[in-house]
Amino acid sequence: MPECWGHRGASARFPENTLASFEAAIRDGAEGIESDVHVSVDDVVIMFHDPSVDRVTDGTGLIRERLWYGEDGMQALRTVKEPKQSLTTFEETIQLLMKPENRHVKFNVDVKVQNKPAHLFSLMHNIISAQPDWETTLAPRILLGLWHPSFLPHAKKHLPYCRRSYIGQSIATARKYFWDSCDVFSIRFSTLAMADGAKFRKDCKAAGKKIMAWTVNDPEHMVEAVRWGVDVIITDVTKTWLDLRSALQVDYDKIAAQHSRLFYWTTLEFYTPVQMLARRRDHVYLEGYAGPFRKIDTVEPLPMVS
Repeated sequence: MPECWGHRGASARFPENTLASFEAAIRDGAEGIESDVHVSVDDVVIMFHDPSVDRVTDGTGLIRERLWYGEDGMQALRTVKEPKQSLTTFEETIQLLMKPENRHVKFNVDVKVQNKPAHLFSLMHNIISAQPDWETTLAPRILLGLWHPSFLPHAKKHLPYCRRSYIGQSIATARKYFWDSCDVFSIRFSTLAMADGAKFRKDCKAAGKKIMAWTVNDPEHMVEAVRWGVDVIITDVTKTWLDLRSALQVDYDKIAAQHSRLFYWTTLEFYTPVQMLARRRDHVYLEGYAGPFRKIDTVEPLPMVS
């Protein structure tokens, strides 16, 4: 059965990317948590999805233009969603994972393309390497999720001890730019459902590479991911997947038969034109921050972003 990794924690029940959300996912029994990183003006690595704080908090502004500390710092912000929470730093998350009761939990760090990778990875290394016995108790549990190939050489240089994954919804990109440098592929669920996704799943299994499917919240999709043999389900509803997984382990045939595959034909995201448009949109967005996609073997400076 696929492992359960909490997408931004148990984010269906708690404000996303907060300690409360991470702790809830771990309490549910998730084997891992997933979160995103951005860096403040004063070099604090923050667990946050968006480049700005507007959607999730009672504040405004881009993270890269705001301070963490100080009277107007982001440490004073609170989430809009109840129960209101303060924002969480990478260091606080690492400290959570280093508690004795949490040392089995894995950590998928989604590296957003707005970051300057050399700077971000250096800050992350300083925090990781400050932990006791970090090389054996922490580093093997951290998975770096990368969207753009220009981040690969920086990850290899500054965080060589971390496993790497490709994150995205393009099988062609995964094969062309990330296959040789990653042993994990974190792919959008609907992408894995297509013909090229099915072949990619088969090729990954043959090569000993792992597949993570995101973001899987519908029980019908969860059961389908089990049929595919994916290694990890990333979900907002950790308890839903864990309860369903337990039921499948007791009587797989009976529970699986209760979940239809009609979504293949009734949901727009499973149609090729819709997926092509989504891939094109993502590609343009990523190139706008980190430049054209190309194979890069050495560390190069990224283009300046206004």
